Amino acid sequence: MKYVCTVCGWEYDEVEGAPEHGIAPGTNFADLPEDFVCPLCAVGKDMFEPAE
Repeated sequence: MKYVCTVCGWEYDEVEGAPEHGIAPGTNFADLPEDFVCPLCAVGKDMFEPAE
């Protein structure tokens, strides 16, 4: 599943993870740390929604 930042549009793909940001491939969005922030605009997880 993919999740998109509603502020800047950065997309998190659970299959790919975000290795450049220390997140291993296969990491579910729900399993990201509570203090995870968007790497582009620094908003929290609550500003992400499932991508269509």
